[in-house]
Amino acid sequence: MALPIIVKWGGQEYSVTTLSEDDTVLDLKQFLKTLTGVLPERQKLLGLKVKGKPAENDVKLGALKLKPNTKIMMMGTREESLEDVLCPPPDNDDVINDFDIEDEIVEVENREENLLKISRRVKEYKVEVLNPPREGKKLLVLDVDYTLFGESVKELGVSTNANYKITFMLDSAAMITVHTPRRGLIDVKPLGVIWGKFSEFYSKKNTIMFDDIGRNFLMNPQNGLKIRPFMKAHLNRDKDKELVKLTQYLKEIAKLDDFLELNHKYWER
Repeated sequence: MALPIIVKWGGQEYSVTTLSEDDTVLDLKQFLKTLTGVLPERQKLLGLKVKGKPAENDVKLGALKLKPNTKIMMMGTREESLEDVLCPPPDNDDVINDFDIEDEIVEVENREENLLKISRRVKEYKVEVLNPPREGKKLLVLDVDYTLFGESVKELGVSTNANYKITFMLDSAAMITVHTPRRGLIDVKPLGVIWGKFSEFYSKKNTIMFDDIGRNFLMNPQNGLKIRPFMKAHLNRDKDKELVKLTQYLKEIAKLDDFLELNHKYWER
């Protein structure tokens, strides 16, 4: 029996009409690759769950109990787009990066519908606190993908090692989707969710976020610092000194009472 599905990605909707209930989640991802160019391993399909957990690739679509023309959202980036995003940022200050268009930032950051989405996340998203927030301490938010090598989180034992003060780890459910005039729908990481959950400890004045994708800062551009991605670990493990350099920057700004006076774009200076 055919099972038509509508997949939203990159501001567009893709109609999938050739799959049946006997096909698997991986079959769906393979088909979406032909439509979007995003490799199956790069895809994250939001809303496909079995018993409250994300569906694995071998799960049959029939087991998901989807209604015909169910709309799901896909997150993922084409390989050629990744190459553009993951290249080290140019030294030329005149080059506009992917979140330097101020008019668009202001429109997205202050749009009422986006602020309402953040309010809902504050109310509904559950944060598992690993270590209690410490009064008077600044907040550093780290991206996991290509800022910190994903496997290192487990290898370093960040959730159990007494030398680390990781307060919490957030997943994609804490993100929101915003519409931008030039780029369509974009998934972003709103720090407002953290500020709403821990308002007595953290705010715009004492938070900084490292990420290799600048558009993730659209809802809080003043607090974002775009860094070079950590790629090809087997080749660059001994060469990549980005976080070492940033350590010195963090030590310097930790002395300040208010981060809003800083322009993190020029942190290397």
